Amino acid sequence: MTKPLKPWVLSLLLVLLAWAGVALGSAMGSTGWEPWWQALHDPVSWQIGWDIRLPRSLGAWAGGALLGLAGALAQGLFRNPLADPYLLGSASGASLGVAIYLSLFGGSTLASGWWVRLGLTGAAFVGAVLAVLLTLVLARGVQHTLRLLLAGVIVGVVLGAVTSFLSLWRPEVWQGMQGFMLGSTGFIGWTACMLLCAVWVVCVALALTMARVLDALTLGENTALSLGVPLAPARMLLVGVMSLATGTAVAQMGLIAFVGLAAPHLVRAMVRATHGWSLLLSALAGGLLLLLADLLARGLIAPQEMPVGVLTAVLGGGYLLWRMSRMTSTWARA
Repeated sequence: MTKPLKPWVLSLLLVLLAWAGVALGSAMGSTGWEPWWQALHDPVSWQIGWDIRLPRSLGAWAGGALLGLAGALAQGLFRNPLADPYLLGSASGASLGVAIYLSLFGGSTLASGWWVRLGLTGAAFVGAVLAVLLTLVLARGVQHTLRLLLAGVIVGVVLGAVTSFLSLWRPEVWQGMQGFMLGSTGFIGWTACMLLCAVWVVCVALALTMARVLDALTLGENTALSLGVPLAPARMLLVGVMSLATGTAVAQMGLIAFVGLAAPHLVRAMVRATHGWSLLLSALAGGLLLLLADLLARGLIAPQEMPVGVLTAVLGGGYLLWRMSRMTSTWARA
């Protein structure tokens, strides 16, 4: 059995790999890899690298980091390794919020203006919060895991159907939502990139302040209450942070699956740490996963581009099936 890594070693490794991925992504175009030192002598290539490729690569990392953080918060809050912000309906709620915003105010998911990006993020955040709250109401709290997951699936399907109906009813919304539903980092410019990074810093700061609450919840609700943890306000804050992270990522990139579920699993497979480290490492792992998926999406069928949401669904689903088969064989031997 391999020895777990030190948390600080894994965090340093993830940061170094992320920097290498951003450098590679900023030099990767539709025709292949174009080194930065060659672009120094070509103003057009330099502008393409600076205005398109670099913010896209940084934004892909930040969006994946938000999804990884949201997944770690969901699994810690609901004490279930299968919990995922998408399974609780927040992604479907965020998508519905974006669709309503586009139908009321117009615009496009490709727009780069600050006000449009803030409007999309705000609408996605409100939709995500309301969806998670609806899931909690239907599940009558978080005590029954099966009921919670079933409620999340129901809310996600219903809100997804409403989004599809609204998109068909308003053709201009459908045009803006097509790429959004598949998930793409091609929407990200400098405005979206800075917004993703800023929200990530806020969400990580808030999540780390609640790490001790999550540690207490692992011991059970009664133990947490005996330790003086205010469960109701703490849960509301954690749901708010999770919804803000998910809503921001969905508003800027669309629906990208499995990153929030796979990142915490990868971290737990490599380190043994409290939630303080686990949350940060899950965010770093999620950022690296989505950045690598973005590089593959750009390079696999170049000069065409594969939607990154499709690629993460295939790779993430394959990884989880592999993990499930490993766990099943371990139980069979026991």
